[in-house]
Amino acid sequence: MPHALSHPRGRRLLIPALLTLALAALGAATAPAAQAAPALLSQGRPATASSTENSGTPASAAVDGNTGTRWSSAFADPQWLQVDLGATATITSVTLTWEAAYAKAYQIQTSADGTSWTTVYSTTTGAGGVQNLTVSGSGRYVRLYGTQRATAYGYSLWEFQVFGTGGGTTTPPPSGDFWGSTSDIPAAHNVVELKILNRTNGQYPDSQVYWSFNGQTHSIAEQPYFDMPANSAGRMYFYLGSPTSQYYDFIEFTVGPDQFNGNTTRVDAFGLKLAMRLHSHDGSDVQVGEDQATFAESRDATFQRFQNEVPTEFKHLATATAPYRILAPGSDPAFRSGGQYQNYMSSYAATVGINAATSDIFGCAGQLAGQPQQCAALNRHTADLPQSQWETVSNFYRAAPANYYAKFWHDHAINKLAYGFPYDDVAGQSTFISHNDPQWLMIAVGW
Repeated sequence: MPHALSHPRGRRLLIPALLTLALAALGAATAPAAQAAPALLSQGRPATASSTENSGTPASAAVDGNTGTRWSSAFADPQWLQVDLGATATITSVTLTWEAAYAKAYQIQTSADGTSWTTVYSTTTGAGGVQNLTVSGSGRYVRLYGTQRATAYGYSLWEFQVFGTGGGTTTPPPSGDFWGSTSDIPAAHNVVELKILNRTNGQYPDSQVYWSFNGQTHSIAEQPYFDMPANSAGRMYFYLGSPTSQYYDFIEFTVGPDQFNGNTTRVDAFGLKLAMRLHSHDGSDVQVGEDQATFAESRDATFQRFQNEVPTEFKHLATATAPYRILAPGSDPAFRSGGQYQNYMSSYAATVGINAATSDIFGCAGQLAGQPQQCAALNRHTADLPQSQWETVSNFYRAAPANYYAKFWHDHAINKLAYGFPYDDVAGQSTFISHNDPQWLMIAVGW
């Protein structure tokens, strides 16, 4: 009797199971393929603009994820702000977070090359505030093109956010583990509290990592903090091994009564891996300098990678003063008058009507000393393009001759921002950071 009952029960269980499998198979055959959810594509990507109101309102501030920083343009029409997504993306929406100076009439446009644009949204009745726009388009570049201001001021955005799928990758800021704890940083009595970090991967103990500023020199074992007062212009130097070591580098800054302005620099040479993280009381948190992958690798590996990635004319820059420095081309005799590469840049400059020595081009000196856009265009090999395309990031370093020393440091920097030559801040590509009411500045010193 138990057997007689077991068979019907077994068949009743089997039929629903087969039906479930069949329905599942049918569903798998007919259901649409899953679509990737739209992602924020613009944050941390290279951004450029037609103009900026001042150095404290760069294009990059509109894509930094911080609603306490903003881009602001000159007080004229038209103006534009664009972001390079790194690769072609499908754009599904754009969010504009306006400051009080907003656009009444504007378009959202996309482009594959940063030159030819397609309008995917247009309005003449913009109301400011936070505007969430549904759009449909594709491109590597997305820009806001403002044609009519709503106020007497320029166009000003706290955030310019582009959502969709695809796009390229960016070099992310170092993780929290890289920076360590911030809870132990004392409150500043002056303008901003500095904390210097040993990120030499065990090559040097804290007792052999030194900082020097304004007559003070200490190891970070003795004094890892410094309460920075206001100063008109300064440099803080860092040394490994001893306070007179040839392994050294520096950051530059001007500190106002309630503002920090500063940068790392590769204008003269590379000496040590450096990164800065500036945190302000309003929540702004900005990082610049070499990326975490560069900090993680050995010094020998960085020098070798430089030689592997730059053209022949630049390879010797990593050997001329090794193992202490990688020289900038403007500091190297080979690119000066009488040197092996004295005509490397001057011939290109001549094709666009500029009579300048190669060393003056790399150093933005001589007749180029007061010509930031022109000098930047020569270093980036965009001077042969229409001037409207000189500051389009996708055009940079696309062909020789160009400043491949600068390109290397951009390629291996947080968010691709570096100071590789004197006017590398043109189009917001440098490591310059500025913010009011700063709370603390962390400086990582690497090997």
